[in-house]
Amino acid sequence: MPVTVVVGGQYGSEGKGKVAHFLAKEMNASVAIRCGGPNSGHTVIDPQGNPLIFRQLPTASILPDVVCVLCAGSYLDPEVLSPEIEIAGIDKSRLFIDPYAVIITPEIRETECKGNLVESIGSTGSGTGEAIIRRIKRSTAVLFAKDLPELSPYIKDTKAFLRKMLSKGQRVILEGTQGYGLSLLHSPHYPYVTSRDTTAAAFVSEAGLSPLDVDDVVLTIRAFPIRVAGNSGPLDDEIDWETVTREGDYPNAIVEKSSVTKRIRRVARFTPGIVRDAISTNAPTRIVLNHVDYLSAKCSLTQTI
Repeated sequence: MPVTVVVGGQYGSEGKGKVAHFLAKEMNASVAIRCGGPNSGHTVIDPQGNPLIFRQLPTASILPDVVCVLCAGSYLDPEVLSPEIEIAGIDKSRLFIDPYAVIITPEIRETECKGNLVESIGSTGSGTGEAIIRRIKRSTAVLFAKDLPELSPYIKDTKAFLRKMLSKGQRVILEGTQGYGLSLLHSPHYPYVTSRDTTAAAFVSEAGLSPLDVDDVVLTIRAFPIRVAGNSGPLDDEIDWETVTREGDYPNAIVEKSSVTKRIRRVARFTPGIVRDAISTNAPTRIVLNHVDYLSAKCSLTQTI
């Protein structure tokens, strides 16, 4: 079946959003799925050259003929989702939300921020982890997408819809989040991980698809891997952005900030260990290497960062 899964091979921010958007256009996809919660932002460049950051919608939402699906494995913050719907110019004909996607309320965000994860492991404090905990505990306080009247125009049996599209041979892009090195199950760096599995198999499960639906796994990696700011865990051969700027012979400073917290990211030279593990676990059909331009300003199409 024609499902492409885009997955990260390091610690997130490998460019999955841009890759998923590109593949949706290149492969003439009919459907784009996004998993996970608002704890990770995916950047895409719109037709006018403006960068857009989506924390809930798939980046292909800015393409006019793609139906976007937020699956049962999604954790939705309406305060984040609503502006994105407006930015993407998407309506009920192009956005389908699974009734059992979980809602992140202000109270959930507040509870998570009162914990110690922001300081201890560099959590974004988005409420995603707390929402997952409550779902696992079978809390009667869990609020689903079907329970919010404002989301009712978008609620649809996404599994049935996806099966219908796949039976017609329509290409589906499944945009995973974060990176293999942050997997709750498979990363060697526990507890410095996220609150869920971040492998291709996990994303397929969260979307309500079968492994047999997948014919394409795209692993995205960076020439210079990053981790979020703070005490976020091991990062082999860590350097700083001044070093990247100097060795790349850039006239202007290169500095990356997290799309969610806006804190300066940690950065390192490429090391193969975590990527080898990601390849072994995800068995990608192809690999995309991003941020090669950081090696040298001569590799960049533009010297504006």
